[in-house]
Amino acid sequence: MPRNLDITALRSFVTVADTGSVTRASGYLNLTQSAVSMQLKRLEMALGQQLLDRSARAIALTSAGEQILGYALRMLELNDELLERLSDQEVETEIVLGVPYDIVYPAMPEVLKRFNAEFPRVKVQLVSSYTNELKERFANGSCEIILTTESAPDAGGETLATLPMNWVGAPHGKAWRRRPLRVAFCSFCRFRQPALRALDEADIPWELAIDSGFDRAIEATISADLAVGAMLDGAQPPHIKPITDTGVLPDLPAQQINLYAPERPAGRAVSDLVAMIRQAYVALKTPNVVKFG
Repeated sequence: MPRNLDITALRSFVTVADTGSVTRASGYLNLTQSAVSMQLKRLEMALGQQLLDRSARAIALTSAGEQILGYALRMLELNDELLERLSDQEVETEIVLGVPYDIVYPAMPEVLKRFNAEFPRVKVQLVSSYTNELKERFANGSCEIILTTESAPDAGGETLATLPMNWVGAPHGKAWRRRPLRVAFCSFCRFRQPALRALDEADIPWELAIDSGFDRAIEATISADLAVGAMLDGAQPPHIKPITDTGVLPDLPAQQINLYAPERPAGRAVSDLVAMIRQAYVALKTPNVVKFG
């Protein structure tokens, strides 16, 4: 009597193989850890093979698991392709995309608009938070794709662009002239420590004008000419401008915009969204290309 493999269990197996963690896989699949573990055991019983080596700290594939992984990937691809073909659209699903608040513009609106046109039945949930929190979400699987602002990426990260960090203030403002210099940064902003260190090294006295976890409060303080801040070049909103008077404030270190995504995306929608994000940053840093925004 022929036996049938469970596509859901195969998808759990592939996701665990990709992430190296049942915890992270359960986040991607929106399942409990116990449900994913049960599916893996059911698949191993159906095949009569141990697919995962659980003796080490990180989950690894056994030789049988390595052999079966290629078949599992092909079966899932055919399954998803068939459903897509029958509906003439991508199967309705959701992708969680994490982006720091200060780099949502200018690239993300055009990316999301283009993606929605090509995958109208795929929902993208945009999570805007700080780099550290987004990396935690990516690690536990609650964000499938994230962008970060860092001086260098961790293992698995891909640098999309390196941008200068500028001092910013109110248009025609004078806050940058005052001493002590009043500065405004979010509590968890990654630009805060490099900027304050640069001021200390330049022997410029400073004081915090506001210490808040809300970006809008920081923007309001800067745009009211009560303080200055630091933002990536081109990422500042219209009511805040780079301070162009050179030599008054110290230079700031450049920051990288990095991409973290699954090595083996689960479905064409995820891989295409990753490709669109890459293309958006190529367009932003390539001369003579119309920029997004």
